Amino acid sequence: TAKEKTSVEKTIIELERAAFLRWSQGDPTGFLEISADDVVYFDPFLDRRLNGIEELTKLYVPLKGQFKADKYEMVEPKVQASKKMAVLTFNFNSWIEGKEEKWNCTEVYRLETDGKWKIIQTHWSLTKPELKQK
Repeated sequence: TAKEKTSVEKTIIELERAAFLRWSQGDPTGFLEISADDVVYFDPFLDRRLNGIEELTKLYVPLKGQFKADKYEMVEPKVQASKKMAVLTFNFNSWIEGKEEKWNCTEVYRLETDGKWKIIQTHWSLTKPELKQK
């Protein structure tokens, strides 16, 4: 129903915003708490996809306390959902030490058997990557 769809959209966006609030204070582990054990993760600064919560933990834990965002915003978050899957897409702008970064993000969520939505796939890309001169 439309009411259920709105509830799923609200839940997914709230999960993401809560994790970003922690991230902005230098704690990326909020995302670990909302990620499934079999999560996969793409990032333009990594050579390969990360597979599973253990690999994602190895990336995130050393970052704890290493940065603080002055400001950030999720721009036009959109959730497309079915009964057990939801895809969240948005642009993400952040300002750290006065430097602005613009990103595209796609997060795929799955409704787990315990009734909680968990991220199973994350894909980050730079909105306007710098083109290398040949």
